Amino acid sequence: MTSSAPSNALQFVFDNSFVTQLPADPEAENFRRQVIAAAYSRVQPTPVKNPQLVACSADLAREIGLDPASCESEEFVQVFSGNHLLPGMDPFAMCYGGHQFGNWAGQLGDGRAINLGEILVSNKRWTLQLKGAGPTPYSRGADGLAVLRSSIREFLCSEAMHHLGVPTTRALSVVDTGEQVMRDILYDGHPEYEPGAVVCRAAPSFIRFGNFEILAARQEYQLLQQLADYTIRTHFPHLGEPGRNTYIAWFDEVCRRTVDMIVHWMRVGFVHGVMNTDNMSVHGITIDYGPYGWLDDYDPDWTPNITDAQGRRYRFANQPGIAQWNLIQFGNAIYPLIEDADPLRDILESFGSWYSDASRTMKAAKLGLQAYRPQDGKLFSELDELLTRSETDMTIFYRSLAKLDCEADPSGASAEALLRPLLPAYYQADQLTAPDKEAIAGWLRCYVNRVRAEGRSNAQRRQAMNSVNPKYVLRNYLAQQAIERAEQGDHALVRELLDLLRKPYEEQPDREAFFAKRPEWARNRPGCSMLSCSS
Repeated sequence: MTSSAPSNALQFVFDNSFVTQLPADPEAENFRRQVIAAAYSRVQPTPVKNPQLVACSADLAREIGLDPASCESEEFVQVFSGNHLLPGMDPFAMCYGGHQFGNWAGQLGDGRAINLGEILVSNKRWTLQLKGAGPTPYSRGADGLAVLRSSIREFLCSEAMHHLGVPTTRALSVVDTGEQVMRDILYDGHPEYEPGAVVCRAAPSFIRFGNFEILAARQEYQLLQQLADYTIRTHFPHLGEPGRNTYIAWFDEVCRRTVDMIVHWMRVGFVHGVMNTDNMSVHGITIDYGPYGWLDDYDPDWTPNITDAQGRRYRFANQPGIAQWNLIQFGNAIYPLIEDADPLRDILESFGSWYSDASRTMKAAKLGLQAYRPQDGKLFSELDELLTRSETDMTIFYRSLAKLDCEADPSGASAEALLRPLLPAYYQADQLTAPDKEAIAGWLRCYVNRVRAEGRSNAQRRQAMNSVNPKYVLRNYLAQQAIERAEQGDHALVRELLDLLRKPYEEQPDREAFFAKRPEWARNRPGCSMLSCSS
C-alpha cells in the first residue's frame, strides 16, 4: 500500500473525527480476533492486480466536490480500488456486533469494509468506505473480498434508492479488481471463481445499532457513552449536549427516522432481505445492500433472501415489525446511559402509531388522494387483497392506475372498460376470471368515486401519483443482465441502468423496454428471484 501524490483532480480535506475522537484497537497487526475496549481497528486495504473502472456516479462525484471526468482517471481507479491512499486518509474498520435473524451473534464488525476517512463538503459530512478491499480483524473465517456480482448490485441500488427519494447510503464507484474470488453462490457445495470487485460507498457515517450493542453486551459502559456522545455531537448536534434527556431525544429521533425509511421501502416495493441489527443505521438510512429485491408481483410474504426462505423473517410485509424489534435491541443497548426504561418504552410504544399514520399518508398519496380519510382504510385493505389475488406487478399497477379516467361517472362502465388501463400490470391478464374482474371493477368504482369527491382533475391526480409511484425500479432481472455482461467485460448496461434510475419517475420514452414485467425465464433463476448473502 502506498500513498499517492496529491493531484488537482482528487483533492479532499479529511476530517476523520471517528478515529481522532474514539479509542483505537492497540494491536496493529491485521489478524482475526476479538477486539476489546476499542471502537475500531486501523487496517490497510489489500492491493489488487489490474483494477478497471466499471462505473461511477457522476451525481455523487459532484456532491463530494469531484469533477465527474476525474472518475475516468487512472488515479481515481487506483485510489478507489484500494491500491493507493490520498494524503489525509486514515483507513479503519469498525467494531460492532448484532442480532442476526433474531439471534445474538456477538462480535461482527467491518469484515470486508474499510473506511478511508471523512470529508466535509459544504458543511455536509461524508465517510468514504471501500467494500471488498480485503480482510480486517473482523473478517472471521472470510477473505474480506467481494465479487463483481454483488458490487454492481450494491452500486446500482444505492444510487437508485437515492433518486427514488429513499434515505440511503450512496455509492461512488465500482471497480473490477482483475482478480478471481471463490464463492458458493447458492450454498450448495459447488463454489466457483467469479470476478472480484470493490465498491466505494458513502454516508454521513456507517454507525449501526450493532456498534452500541457490542459495547453493552461486553459491559464496556464508558466506551458506550463515548460513542453515544460522539455520535450526538457529530451527527445530531441539534439535540444539544449529551446527557440523559438528550439520549432520550436521540433515541426518539432514530426511531422516527427508521419509521420514515421503512415507509419509503413499502412505498416503492423494496425488500431489504437481511434486516439484522448490524444492518440498521442510526441515521435511518438504508445500509448494506445484499439479497434485496423489488416486488415483481405483489406478494407480501416474499423475501429475496435464500437464507430466509423457510422462516421468511425479513419478508416484505414484516419489515415494519422487524424495524421495531431492532429498535428494541438498540434501546436495550443504550439503556445503561439512561437507567430508566420508561421513556424508552414510551417511545417504542409510539412506533406503531407513527408508522400507521405515515403509512396511511403514503398509501393515500400512491392513490392520488389529497388526504387520508378514515373510510380509506377499507379501500387500502381491499386493494391489498386484490393485488395478491391475481399475480400483479406492483410498479406497473400504480403507474397504470394513474391513467384511469376518474372524471367520468364509473357506475355505467363495464368491468372490461374499467380494467383496460390496468391489464399491462397482470402477469396473466387473459386468465383473469369473471369474479376476479368484477371484484377489481367494484374496487375501481369505489376508488373513482373517492377521487371524484375531492374534485381533482385527471391531470392533477396523474401528476401527483406519478411523483410517488416510480416507473423504473432496479428489477432483479435487469441487474442480473447487467452483471452477466459486465462479467464479460461489457459495462454498457451497468452505466445505462445507472442513468435510467437517475430519473425513476419520468417517462423516458426511449427506454420503455425497461418498464416491463419480470420475464418468465427470470421467475426462478438465481440472481433474478432469490439471492444469497454470498458475495
